[in-house]
Amino acid sequence: MLYQYTALSTSGRKIKGILDADSLSSAKERLHKQKIFVTKIVSYERGKGKSTQLTSSQVLEVTRDLYGLLRAGLPLYESLSTVEEKYRGQKCHGILLDLADQVKQGSSLSASMEKYQKSFSTLYISMVAAGEESGSLENVFDELASFLARQQKLKKQISSAMFYPAFLGCFCLLVLSALLFFLIPSLEQLFEDRQLHPLTAFILGLSNLLRAHKLFIGSALVTSIFSFILLLKRPATKRYLQKLLLKIPIINTIVVESVLIRFCRAMSSLLTNGVSMVKALRLSRKVMGHPLFEQLIEEAEVKMVEGKKISESLRKSELMPPLVVRMLAIAEETGSSATALGNIAAIYEENLERNLGRRTALLQPVMMLFLGLIVGLIVLAVLLPLTDMQSFM
Repeated sequence: MLYQYTALSTSGRKIKGILDADSLSSAKERLHKQKIFVTKIVSYERGKGKSTQLTSSQVLEVTRDLYGLLRAGLPLYESLSTVEEKYRGQKCHGILLDLADQVKQGSSLSASMEKYQKSFSTLYISMVAAGEESGSLENVFDELASFLARQQKLKKQISSAMFYPAFLGCFCLLVLSALLFFLIPSLEQLFEDRQLHPLTAFILGLSNLLRAHKLFIGSALVTSIFSFILLLKRPATKRYLQKLLLKIPIINTIVVESVLIRFCRAMSSLLTNGVSMVKALRLSRKVMGHPLFEQLIEEAEVKMVEGKKISESLRKSELMPPLVVRMLAIAEETGSSATALGNIAAIYEENLERNLGRRTALLQPVMMLFLGLIVGLIVLAVLLPLTDMQSFM
């Protein structure tokens, strides 16, 4: 059983932890041998660890650790206990300790993981279950580690590609604010009672307008940002934006490729580990993260149950690239769908990495040029009156 305790260490520091013991007296005895003064000890409620969850990085690290330990010949329970010891003192420790305890009592690892679906996805649990049935749990953890590592790499690539334009945009806004709210007002006295160039008059007027309504503009900007964030949390708004992105020429390629990479990697891993085609389709579409593609795969799943091939169902859709349909059709004829899906994912991973690199490299000079033009325009507006010396005489 699991026991949660509060105690004082030898240094007098208050500590909390969870202990696996056969009984309450056994738990107290073990803590006493460790020279830990227990102030409170209670039975640990199973499922209480649901409030804390493993991060994606921790799931990847745990998966790699389990693969290495199982490969070294350790039994599953010993492997889980070793991993659990590594995370003692961390918030997620209770989850790993509970998994080890349930496996010790005879439960399967996949069944134990179902209580913690915030940490372990349905796809992850299904692959573990397939590994338990086939006796290839070690290979499954190897596949899962590779799959999760690629998923995290894909997220980092997309996040990095989005971060740089966002950073330049914020920097551009900061520079414009400094010019319009501080630089222009400091020079305003130079231009009093002077006949100004239309460009100078426009910039001065814009600066005065923004400064006169700065509270309203600031509150409107903050309100708009918070409203947009709240709208993004609504499923209907999220679906609309996802559909809209497919209509933007440059972005749609990145969206389609990232969705297909997730789907093909998941399908390939599931099929390799003995999951049926229908179940693999149902699980894989959940990782796509796009309603239109999920609907497309769901329709293909229904038609497959009716006896039709996947490639035939996908060929009719404009969303699915011809390369994917053609490679799947060949794979279905040769019986190598898992390999073909893995190859498709590899092709699109290379394409996505290359496209993101090109877009980022192109966007950098474009945004810098835009920023330079705006700053240059404001500086020109300030310098124009200074060239007319008669206006100062």
